[in-house]
Amino acid sequence: MKKLLLPACIACIAAIVLVFYSFTMRKPTGKNADTITVEGGKISGVKSTASDVTAFKGIPFAAPPVGELRWKAPQPVVPWSGIKQCDAFGPSPMQGTPRPFMVYTSEFLIPEQPISEDCLYLNVWTNAHKGAKHPVFLWIYGGGFSSGGTGVPIYDGEAMAKKGVIFVSANYRVGVFGFLAHPDLTKESPMHASGNYGLLDQIAALKWIKKNIAAFGGDPNNVTIDGQSAGSMSVNCLVASPAAHGLFNKAIAESGSFMVANPLIQSTTLETAEQQGVKFAASAHASGIEELRKMSAADLMKASGRFSPITDGYVLPKPVYQIFAEGAQNNVPVITGWNGDESFVMTFKKAAAYVEQIRKQFGADADEVLKYYPGNTDEEAARSQVRMSRDQTFAMSGFKWASLQSQQGKAPIYVYNFNRKLPATPDYVKYGAFHTGEVAYVMDDLKFLNRPWEAADQPLATLMSSYWVNFIKTGNPNGQGLPEWPKYNNATQQAMVFDAASGKQTLPNKDALKFMVDRVEAGK
Repeated sequence: MKKLLLPACIACIAAIVLVFYSFTMRKPTGKNADTITVEGGKISGVKSTASDVTAFKGIPFAAPPVGELRWKAPQPVVPWSGIKQCDAFGPSPMQGTPRPFMVYTSEFLIPEQPISEDCLYLNVWTNAHKGAKHPVFLWIYGGGFSSGGTGVPIYDGEAMAKKGVIFVSANYRVGVFGFLAHPDLTKESPMHASGNYGLLDQIAALKWIKKNIAAFGGDPNNVTIDGQSAGSMSVNCLVASPAAHGLFNKAIAESGSFMVANPLIQSTTLETAEQQGVKFAASAHASGIEELRKMSAADLMKASGRFSPITDGYVLPKPVYQIFAEGAQNNVPVITGWNGDESFVMTFKKAAAYVEQIRKQFGADADEVLKYYPGNTDEEAARSQVRMSRDQTFAMSGFKWASLQSQQGKAPIYVYNFNRKLPATPDYVKYGAFHTGEVAYVMDDLKFLNRPWEAADQPLATLMSSYWVNFIKTGNPNGQGLPEWPKYNNATQQAMVFDAASGKQTLPNKDALKFMVDRVEAGK
């Protein structure tokens, strides 16, 4: 669900987004599959009774990050004897108890249990035989970098695997367990860095894929990473990171990045994060890391603090937007985009109050802002508040990524807008094309989402998943029988708009996005 240190104005969004990236544990169906040998030992999976896809769930890809391994880079997996039955998702990372909220019902939620620090498990769906070379797809969940897990129902990988893709999803540490920086941690680290353990978990999963995926019929040299919300921001970090070089060759980022030098979405420095870590230790009544490691996970979660990726000097040697501006990122083909109504504005100002706020916030630029985000009526003002929230939180950074990658010309980038207002009961219809709404379409997993689907929805899911699968296979979403999706360039600024009727268009809202990005980058 995105999740994506976040400043106060977006941290509350993150705290909200956190809960909806959970899932409902499902019992395995089907028959046991043949055994496969991976790092650590032999495993067995469960073959679907509805297809030729076998799912291997709960495969350890690193040692449990507990005790002395809390706040360390992921360590080699602990070997096991016999055949490990991988027929159920591993525990979700430590986080608050998930609760349905807003439009985010159980299809987006993890179960209340199991949730554990011992969480470094991944899952593989495959219909390939050993020796085949199917393209590999790693899904990275969102959740504001404070929640999430791989077993969300709409993250099911069977439909994609049926289309010839090896589908992998991997847990990573979140919250204080995934992103705490502290001077003691930096001092003990061989890399003289701390704070980005969740990103290191994602890199460890990619290294596991490199070493083990051939046993599932996957091609370790044809790997695509994809994430949504905080997962999308993670993808952006991995594309920027020298530590992830050579581990993937394509990337998809759905709703989020750190591409704008914007206080709303930029990461913080190691030094600042270390001092925040010192304050966190004090709030937990601990003198340092040794005492923090002795505390229970539950007690750690009672202490105050918000955590997300930082510029640590190792995983991210510089701020993400600076790495891209200098052309130092991993140059790979990219799909990126955002949704029409992804905003977490909970209450709306009336027109007069909205206009007053814009004039106070934007000063001399207020008239230009009101041209793009008008407030002549209460209804118009409410819509503008949604659009501004969407653009500042998600769209501006995606627009900047597309503009910069197009300008550099080293690898293609394709841009989409997902504008389909999901069919819904009266309780949910107001959320429209909401944050995370595209995921079930991309995965071709509408059957896992309880909505009153209309005639346009399954064809849209088929279309979107076809584009995604083509991109995963070749780095180009286009294919026979599909409407053309042009590469994004700064001259034509064409994007694919997904809706009840889909097709290429000049990027909606492009002038507003350029104005807002230019304004922020000018330091206003």
